[in-house]
Parts: sequence; C-alpha cells; structure tokens
Amino acid sequence: MAPPSTPQSQKAFQRKLLAWYRRTARDLPWRDTRNPYAILVSEFMLQQTQVSRVTEYFPRFLARFPTLGSLARARPKVVREAWEGLGYYARARNLHALARQVSGAGGRVPDDPDELIKLPGVGRYTAGAVACFAYEKAVPAVDTNVRRVLERVFGTKDVWGTAAAITPKAGKTAWKFNQAIMELGALVCTARKPKCPQCPVRRGCAMFLGSKNGTRKQR
Repeated sequence: MAPPSTPQSQKAFQRKLLAWYRRTARDLPWRDTRNPYAILVSEFMLQQTQVSRVTEYFPRFLARFPTLGSLARARPKVVREAWEGLGYYARARNLHALARQVSGAGGRVPDDPDELIKLPGVGRYTAGAVACFAYEKAVPAVDTNVRRVLERVFGTKDVWGTAAAITPKAGKTAWKFNQAIMELGALVCTARKPKCPQCPVRRGCAMFLGSKNGTRKQR
C-alpha cells in the first residue's frame, strides 16, 4: 500500500492520529519545551534508554548543566558522572563534543536538519526531531517506532519518503503529528503483540487488513 494518495486521505490519517494523541498523550517533560538544547539532551538520552528512566535523568542533567554553554565548559569526567546510570557513554561524549562545537560556532543549535546531522552523535532521526520539536519545522522524524508504524500501515519500504508525504505542512501540527506517531508505535503498534483493536488508524492499516484476510505479515 502506498502513502495516502490524495490530500483528503492524508488529512484523514492525520486527523485520526491527532485526535487519538490529544486523548492519550503522555505527560513527558521534554514535550513542554522548545529549547533546542533541552530537546537535544532528551533525544540523546532516548536513543537507547527507556522513557521511564529518561524522565528521571533528564531534569537532573539539566539542573546540573542548564545551558549549552555550561555543558561545553564542563570537564569530561563531570559530564560522565552526570550520565552515570544511563549507560552507552558514547552518547555523553558526543553530546559534550556537540556542545563545545556549537558553543565555539556562536552558540546557536542549527534549525536545519542538513546542518544538524553534521554535529557529533546526530543521525537523520535526531536531526529531524530537533528541527521539528525545537523549531517546529515541518519535517519527518523517523525513529524505530515510527518506522514500524509506517511499514505496517502502508506496507512501505521507503519509510522516509512516506513520512515526508504524510507529515503536515504546518509546523505546529507537524510537531504534534510526529509526537503522535511515535506515541502510537510506543504504546499501541508495539514490536510484539500490537494492540490493533486500540489503534486509531487500523481501518487503513495494511497489516491489520491482511490479518483479517489471513495474509498478515508482521514487521
């Protein structure tokens, strides 16, 4: 199945997903800010750590390093100590290197995904996430959860192309949409035992319709 092919079908997908998100969105601290530095910290932490654990560490880390400049000025040992318990310490080293690089180049985190991806530890997803969640740019942000949703719903292999096609063009709506599709993958369209009866977009989902017809292929 291709992405919704008409503006009307795209709007229907967006509308159903956004309505579900308004009802069920979790209250997560990084959703209450548009501070690019804070968004970067949250995205680095979330790369390989469960949300429940990041909600504990995120405010503590920001309390210790409240600005990009304060992180840039910190010694590597101090940054590692603040990261202690989250594991995958290359993330802390990359975040520290990023802070120093950005601080040395004027102190402003870029808003363009093509510039963001040049920074230490920033991949395609993180670049899109920071551009959207900090600057409300209408760009896709495809993490593992989003990839799974798109593959299942649309049966697509071109997940980034599909994501670009269905991401709303208005920045504030794109912010909500990207949060919503991540939330769907995290809570409903899970890797194992997806909760299809709870899914707001199941009636247009290739995998769900295939399961009803006896041709389901789980991704």
